[in-house]
Amino acid sequence: MVYFLDTNIIMYAVGKEHPYKKPCQEIIAMVNKGKISVVTNTEVIQEILYRYLSLKMPQDAFENAEDTINLTQHILPINKDEIEIAIELLKKHYPLIYTRDAIHVATMLNHGIDKIISTDKHFDILTEIKRIDPLNLQNL
Repeated sequence: MVYFLDTNIIMYAVGKEHPYKKPCQEIIAMVNKGKISVVTNTEVIQEILYRYLSLKMPQDAFENAEDTINLTQHILPINKDEIEIAIELLKKHYPLIYTRDAIHVATMLNHGIDKIISTDKHFDILTEIKRIDPLNLQNL
């Protein structure tokens, strides 16, 4: 089983104290120990870089992006097919999902991945995929 890893897992794992911090760190530990396999897409890497660079934290931006690249089995591309699927998802679910999340789901669907590890509850409205909440690691 391969899971899609959402940006917020990395952000909570390396961020300030929060109820999601330790569960997200545990997910990363599970990946590092080979207990689960994860992929992500280029948009997740862009989100990490954008967030930390916008905070004027370039070292954190580069470290966290590189760590995410090394953590994941594959960095999936976003191409025309994903954009077209994302637009259809947005037509169906807007305003309940966001553009970036529609792109993540489109990437998943185009690569046969049906589970995302994410703290974002709005993924729960989608019938096309299943969200795994880091607070419920027994669902992995």
